[in-house]
Formats: sequence, structure tokens, C-alpha cells
Amino acid sequence: VCLSFNLQSTLVATGSMDTTAKLWDIEKGEEVVTLSGHSAEIIALSFNTTGDRIITGSFDHTVAVWDVGTGREQNVLIMMPTNNNLVAKYELVQKYHPYLSMQLWNAMTGTHIATLTGHSDEILDVCFDYAGQRIATASADGSARVYNAETKECIAKLEGHGGEISKVS
Repeated sequence: VCLSFNLQSTLVATGSMDTTAKLWDIEKGEEVVTLSGHSAEIIALSFNTTGDRIITGSFDHTVAVWDVGTGREQNVLIMMPTNNNLVAKYELVQKYHPYLSMQLWNAMTGTHIATLTGHSDEILDVCFDYAGQRIATASADGSARVYNAETKECIAKLEGHGGEISKVS
């Protein structure tokens, strides 16, 4: 369903309909570890900037933080989407679901940081840049938006597609 390279490009993580994520050694082409704990498909995952943690988001409404070295779960946030808000993470990765706004959360503490708005149709994908300074969203309204991660302000509206934008990276 989803995948992500670590910053060093030595590992790739894959998230699956089978409710697991797997870390793979790219050079050897071998599985390093299976991350098990979600009860529904994993729809988003990403490494943090140092590559020692990975975060996964699932349709079971949880976001989990994992230790890359051991494959052990470090923290689980239970997120129940309400009021048509999107559940996401802050500084590590995003969990997305088809809603019109996006909530940012601190993945380590579970603290709500901010809500980003502006799209007129479903948000279909979200990503952070490698430095963690910008957040990009893709929407069924045919636009993408870029937000400043610190100020939470929209700094660019990317409009021009005639149909939905399903992925952003």
C-alpha cells in the first residue's frame, strides 16, 4: 500500500494490507524485520530524519512509532477521526484519511499541534520534506498545498490539474 526509503537509502519500508510493515535491506534484498501490531492495513509510513525510528499509520485508527534497530513498538497513538478532521503526525510521518482538513500531532506525546485547512475536497496524501520544514498535501480538489511546518501557514497553493491529485512526495 505504501513505502518509504530511509534518508541513507539503505533500507526501504513497505506497508501492507496484511496489517504489517516490513523493513528491507536494499543491497542484500533481504527482509530485516517485520513490524506487527496494527489490526488493519497500513496506509502510511515514514522514517524520521535520523533513520532510527519509523512511524506507521493504519486504518485501525492508530499511529505507531517503532525502533528501526529492534523492530519494537515504542509508542502507539490511538486516533479516532472526528468532525471530518484528518489525523496526522508532526515531524515524523503522516497518517491520512479522506477528510478536508489535517490535524498535526506530536507522535511521541500525542499532543495536538494544529489543524491545517484550505482544501475544498478530500485530502488524499500528505508528506513532509526531509528537513521537516514543510508539509505538502494532495487533494481530490485538483490542488496541492505546501505549509510551513513551524508556523502552520499555507505558503503555496499549487493549482492547475483538471482532476484529483492522489499522491505527493
